[in-house]
Amino acid sequence: MDAIDRAIINTLQLGFPISERPYQQAAAGLGIDERELIRRLKAMLDDKRLSRFGPLFHAERMGGGLSLCAMAVPEEDFDKVAEQVNSFPEVAHNYARDHDLNMWFVLATETPERISEVLAEIETLTGYPIYNMPKQQEFFVGLHFEV
Repeated sequence: MDAIDRAIINTLQLGFPISERPYQQAAAGLGIDERELIRRLKAMLDDKRLSRFGPLFHAERMGGGLSLCAMAVPEEDFDKVAEQVNSFPEVAHNYARDHDLNMWFVLATETPERISEVLAEIETLTGYPIYNMPKQQEFFVGLHFEV
């Protein structure tokens, strides 16, 4: 990862322009052109330096469901299960933790009912139970990972 990739990640974590040409606007702020920004984002997604690039929507305000989920996955199965879990488009923010429940992810669905459906699908695919912890109260944490 070079200085430009680091600048892309550090800068775009804080926001992405809403305009007719958002990639062009973002690229200009980084000192590169639009095509270079798109090429670099695609490369970082392809080689898994980035797991996701896209907007975060407030699912519940749009009529959807949102839940924090956790799993206890044996170390020898962790990578395989992470890949299986991440294959669901409703899954975001999947992280490893040093705990008996060592895989945590956020599930955002189009309807609240879809939460239980997706969890059942993930459990069937992975063979591991999921602890579903629906949000009771929302807190905003300005999270930024400096790269």
